[in-house]
Amino acid sequence: MNEEIAASIRQQLARGTDVPAVEVVLEGNRASITVVSDVFQGMSRVQKQQAVSACIDSFIADGRLHAVTIRALVPDEAAP
Repeated sequence: MNEEIAASIRQQLARGTDVPAVEVVLEGNRASITVVSDVFQGMSRVQKQQAVSACIDSFIADGRLHAVTIRALVPDEAAP
């Protein structure tokens, strides 16, 4: 079940933000999401999180997700 939800979240994020890299880790109804995309260039940290949240709001609204940690980065920020 969790893998199905994680796959759905990845799909929603890829559709909503033109994302080349998405990592979703689920533990019950808690998610840790890392998204790397050029679309975040020039956005504040809050704006990045809002963009990701907008893509997953249906998961929160229906209770599939309760707590979410979001890391939204541009590729330069994600580079080691």
